[in-house]
Formats: sequence, structure tokens, C-alpha cells
Amino acid sequence: MSALNKTQLGIIGLGTMGRALAQGLLERGGLDPTGLSGTVRNQASLERLGELPYAVSCDNAATARASEAVLLCVKPAHVVEVVAKLATEGALDHKPLLVSIAAGVGTAAIESAAGAGARVVRAMPNTPCLVGCGMSVVSPGSGVQVGDIELAEALIAPLGRVLRLDESHMDAVTGLSASGPAFIYVIIEALSEGGVMVGLPRKVALELAAQTVLGAATMVLETGRHPAALKDEVTTPAGCTISALMALEDGKLRSVLARGVQEAARAAGELG
Repeated sequence: MSALNKTQLGIIGLGTMGRALAQGLLERGGLDPTGLSGTVRNQASLERLGELPYAVSCDNAATARASEAVLLCVKPAHVVEVVAKLATEGALDHKPLLVSIAAGVGTAAIESAAGAGARVVRAMPNTPCLVGCGMSVVSPGSGVQVGDIELAEALIAPLGRVLRLDESHMDAVTGLSASGPAFIYVIIEALSEGGVMVGLPRKVALELAAQTVLGAATMVLETGRHPAALKDEVTTPAGCTISALMALEDGKLRSVLARGVQEAARAAGELG
């Protein structure tokens, strides 16, 4: 984190993900609050935020001018417009590193809006970043310099795991890891409802379901074993698990989830 601590950071758009990034950098990344600033859309939003340990304003241009790296956390429909306005106002003349988390908006579009020599990295985090268990992917644009992608990774790393991939994969990443938490919440809800159906108190059923999902995911990540192998260890001959798995296969659970990822990736490709 030494390079990060020497970099003045600005976050344009302190929404859910913007605040999560700021919180992660301060609490888990060891960033000094004096090295961080952020913006919101208007005074009403500023008042709703309350007191924060870092500087917050409604002035995107001033924040960008004072920053060596700028996290663009505005909605996909607005990110190019915001960057173009910053460029018009001369707020990007010092060529800060721009890290965009806007789904479906390619680095080429942001580079074009920012002007010649723009240094752009595209990142795709997900909402579990809020609790330090996120999954994020970063992709370099055409103008990045030595150390830029490493700095972008350092910005995201305190929030969970980070992978570096070619930008051509970003819509697929959005469909799987960015949209994926919503799919898992539905699964947790369904599992807990099943527990209620067989007599468990609702609160107990929800805790059992959520911890089971967490534990299973941790087993996959920490053992490095294929989910199918781990599944087989739970599935004894003529047991209750194999009986249940057959029912899930009858309901085409695998296909429905895979198609969900495919559809989310398709929609992500249209956002830009």
C-alpha cells in the first residue's frame, strides 16, 4: 500500500460502491483520510451523507484537479458525460489515472471523452465489497503507463479478491460476479424457505442457509478443488442429498443459473 498512500485519490460519485471503496481503503487499506476526497451530486445528497472522515463536496472538477487518481463511480449512462465535462473544464489536464467502475462502458469511450494521453483502467467490483468479501476484475486501457494497473489493483484489493483480465471479458464478468450476488440471495432465500417448510423457525433457517452458502464458497476457494468433487463428497449412495439433487436437476437449476449469467452479460453489453 506504500504507493497508494503517496497518491491523492478522488472518488467521483459517493454512491453505494463509491462509499464502499472509500471505507475499504480507510479501514482495510490503511489509507490516511487526508489523502482521499469525494463528491456527490448536490447539496441535498451532501447533507444526507452526514459527517465523513474525508473531504466531500459537490465539485467534481476541484476534486479531479487535486487528485492523482480518480475513481469514477457514477452510473454507466452518465460516466462519459461526466468525464467530458471534466476535460472541458481543464480538470484532467494533469492526466490523472482514471479508474471507472461503470458497467458496459469501455475504456475507449472514456479515453475519447478525457482527451489525448488519458490513462484509463476499467474495474468491475461487486456489492460484497461492502463487507470486504468482494470479487473485482481490472482491465487496462490503451494509454496506461507503468504502475497504473498495479495502482488500480491496490485501490480495489482492500475490498476482497482482484483479478486482471483483458477488457473483452468485462461484460461476462459483469454478468457473473457483479450480478451474481443477486442470484445467490435468491438461492439463500429459497433454501431458507425450504427450511421453514420442514419446520425450522424462519430466523434459524436463514442463518443456516446463509452460513452454508458462505462455507461452501470458502471450501471452493481455499481448497482449489472443483465444485463437482466437493459435491460428490456430500452425496452418499442412496442418501438424502442425491435424492434432493435429482429434484434440482428436474427443475433445470443448472441451466437456469447459467442462462441468468448469459442474460446479465448480454444486458451489460448494451449499457455502453
